[in-house]
Amino acid sequence: MILIKTQEEVEKIRCACRVAAQTLSELGKAVRPGITTLELDQMGEELILQAGAIPAFKGYRGYKYATCISVNEEVVHGIPGARQLKSGDVVGVDVGAIIEGYYGDIAASYPVGEIAEETRKLLRCGKEALELAIAEASSRKHVGDISHAIEQRARQDGYAVVRDLFGHGLGRALHEDPLIPNFGNPGEGPELKAGMVIAIEPMINRGGSRIVTLPDGWTVITEDRSRSVHFEHSILITEGKPEILTLL
Repeated sequence: MILIKTQEEVEKIRCACRVAAQTLSELGKAVRPGITTLELDQMGEELILQAGAIPAFKGYRGYKYATCISVNEEVVHGIPGARQLKSGDVVGVDVGAIIEGYYGDIAASYPVGEIAEETRKLLRCGKEALELAIAEASSRKHVGDISHAIEQRARQDGYAVVRDLFGHGLGRALHEDPLIPNFGNPGEGPELKAGMVIAIEPMINRGGSRIVTLPDGWTVITEDRSRSVHFEHSILITEGKPEILTLL
């Protein structure tokens, strides 16, 4: 069931999104060669707690960390650890926060040190796909309009979208209806209505679309080991222009 949020609920989600966005902004500044993914996670947890929020991911289905940090061929759900980032890497950082029982969710991918032009192109595609998708997120349009925008932007550069993971609704749960695929056709899927809150998250691979989950049960990688980028914003659907709740 797709839930329409009240103004009071939207304000709580907005507060959670602000904390998540501020945390991600600081983590993005901290990305550098030599830092470990666990150090980034610990910094993220501290920032969330200092803001008076709860890390949304910690404890979710037994997950033990405050963030998900995914490097190179890791698409999403990378587990923080002793891995040191190296110049030339691309790292995706996913942050969630809870305020008064309501969730905020955001992610972005960052270059580490000096990167190849192909990696720069992949990052640019991911950012632009998210921007184009958000532009379609208006009342009386459909989920398929968002999905189509992502897929078309990826195809423009010869990339593939992940077809087995989705964006989602957001509110009192981290994942609510509707699902937001990264592929689809205009005019298809649920109609967007004012008061809906959704997380749009393009996952774009340099190679093929197929993914596999590692034995740790969390880390999702590209089957062909090609690089992947992940970007995400939480959006409020309005009667006019969509509000990006995770935009600082």
